[in-house]
Amino acid sequence: MTILIIKFITAVIAFAVGLDLFFDATITDILSFSLFVTIVSYIIGDKIILPRLGNRNAVVADFLFTYLSVWIIGSVLFDNYLQIAWGSIISAVIIGAAEVFVHLFLQRTIPNKPETEMHRQREGNFNLAYGTEFSEEQNPFPLDEHKK
Repeated sequence: MTILIIKFITAVIAFAVGLDLFFDATITDILSFSLFVTIVSYIIGDKIILPRLGNRNAVVADFLFTYLSVWIIGSVLFDNYLQIAWGSIISAVIIGAAEVFVHLFLQRTIPNKPETEMHRQREGNFNLAYGTEFSEEQNPFPLDEHKK
């Protein structure tokens, strides 16, 4: 629960700077963007990507998600595309920088798995045994000998 509060406060600050600096964004817009980005980035970035792919990939995913969500939703709510571009870049950079510390905090507070299992989970299991059977068909297209 602490992580969600930290992420939400970070998102409010980022969107207040990124959206209110360039737009005439209302507090409702800022809070709705913050709530949306906090919930979705927590589920996708922190619960799915972080344990499997690590901190760097989770930060990149959070940055791209924030940038694209502000760009897409902002283009619906606001008028000027150039302002939306700068607002989304600034917001995504601030949230991306904060996510580095959030992910480090998450990795320290979550009980670690044994290193071999963690390594296997990150690298994938490439020792899968796929069996392939090779054979020759005796007669793939049987010819009717009476038609010859």
